[in-house]
Amino acid sequence: MMELKRVDPRSLLESPDKLRSSRSNPQSDALLLASITAVGIVQPPVVFEADDGGNGYVINFGHRRVAQAIIAGHDLIDVIVVTRREADHGMSAFAENIVREPLNPVDQWRAIERLAALGWTEESIAMALATHVRQVKKLRLLANVLPAMLDQMAKGDMPNESQLRTITSASHGEQSEVWKRFKPKKASPQVAWHEVTRALSKQKMEAKHARFGDDLAAAYGIVWLEDLFVPADEDGRFTHDVEGFFGAQREWLANNLPERGSVMECDQWGQPKLPPKAERAYGSPDTDHHTGWFINERTGEVSSVAYRLPEPKKARIAANGDDNSDGMAAQSRERPDVTQKGQAIIGDLRTNALHEALERAPIEDDCLLALTLITFASLNVNVVSTSPNNYHSQSTLARLVAGLITDDGTLNLQRDILQKTARSVLRHVLSCQVNRTNSGVAALMVGQVIGANSFLPNMGNDEFLSCLSRTALEGAAKSASVPVLQKVKDTRASLVKCFADTEFVHPSALLAVTQEELASWIGGNEQDWSGAEESELEVGSEEASADGPITSVEPSADEAGAEDDNPEGEVDYEPYAIAAE
Repeated sequence: MMELKRVDPRSLLESPDKLRSSRSNPQSDALLLASITAVGIVQPPVVFEADDGGNGYVINFGHRRVAQAIIAGHDLIDVIVVTRREADHGMSAFAENIVREPLNPVDQWRAIERLAALGWTEESIAMALATHVRQVKKLRLLANVLPAMLDQMAKGDMPNESQLRTITSASHGEQSEVWKRFKPKKASPQVAWHEVTRALSKQKMEAKHARFGDDLAAAYGIVWLEDLFVPADEDGRFTHDVEGFFGAQREWLANNLPERGSVMECDQWGQPKLPPKAERAYGSPDTDHHTGWFINERTGEVSSVAYRLPEPKKARIAANGDDNSDGMAAQSRERPDVTQKGQAIIGDLRTNALHEALERAPIEDDCLLALTLITFASLNVNVVSTSPNNYHSQSTLARLVAGLITDDGTLNLQRDILQKTARSVLRHVLSCQVNRTNSGVAALMVGQVIGANSFLPNMGNDEFLSCLSRTALEGAAKSASVPVLQKVKDTRASLVKCFADTEFVHPSALLAVTQEELASWIGGNEQDWSGAEESELEVGSEEASADGPITSVEPSADEAGAEDDNPEGEVDYEPYAIAAE
């Protein structure tokens, strides 16, 4: 039964069981005082009669409103008087306080424990407070905190969520030993919680990194604990049984090792040890690549690395044709039907006919594409490819385009085969690697046109971020709203954690061409057609361009006046070489 009365706020007594033991925010108090001064108390405090039988009243909830009303100079205020039985309904007081200024986590935990003592379940508490059961369970973890630490937290000196997670996972005995060393002194009332958590931290293996199933977990005696501080939609299970976790991971890896895969050990920095003279591949693994599998010693995660093995010396000699003694012996000593000079004449005549046909003969689009692809397999085309078989890249290109030629020597112009072959050839030729295989601006333009940036992997890992300068690392942190810490390694660790579940691509890794690069590339490769109407082209000089030396094609000196010497417009072409590097 409730009754509205008007009483002097100075006569009201504070409840010994009031929820809010920590000091409220001064700014919130100032706002409340301004509101009471302007319009009075909108919602009356709830009180109950004192136990001694007198006329006094005890505040059930509304202590801040009463205190600010006294400061505002109110002689009388309205209060709601309830029975003592109604006042013992803990949920009313808890809900009344939490919807105003948020309670300190310690106060929230104590209120929840009081409700639990009154018979409330975690589910009913969560439903009444419009929160998740997981949040209620998380607050109840504070029961694992040493009482002395809990008292310090109730004063407003709270550790962050990560530190609180570490503290609650330690036993009271461990917390007590650490608290003796790091409890606050008179000169320094604040606790160095990072030192406390560092002393209490244990290596833990997370279930989200486990490749093995429940059967191996049971075989190795792994017991999963629940981390309630991670988001509800993530797997928060973990274990402190590091040895058992690694044992289960190794057994799973041994049973599931893929073809051409090998198990690798890690060095002292946690990086895999590649075979001697092997070169690591940082893109998507190719068919010629080998794969090494290893277990990260810090997280226990199973990872893989692609690498190339050096080609055997005998294979290189055979590919380059250095050892041709057998070929010399096999050559016939009889005079050929056509001498070398005759072969040279035939070569010139064939080339002139080929060039004139390419200029004037009608060619369908699909046929032109097929011929372009076959041209990549020419003997005079040299492509420095990323493939480990780059010693004989011409033969690799020949294998790629062989499917365009049927058994009877005709071209296969099926659109799907043409597209598949074109993709394979471009993939073999184009490269952005920082070595002699670099295709330069051409590769960047192709990547920009086809949207290759969307295929870039997450670069927010320690291996790449350690390659950034301090300025670049801090710039990445600011763009990701990650605080810049005093030590570079701490900032990098924060970024790695931030990018664990999101994609990070450094701007310098994007496949894009600036206007300056494009203008320089076009200017370095465009031809001067201001001479004769049609002029011969021959290989001239090497000029520097944005992506290295290029072979420029200039009109020869002998071609001056070509239009006068050839009034019918016929063009004679000299043979020229194509060098793609």
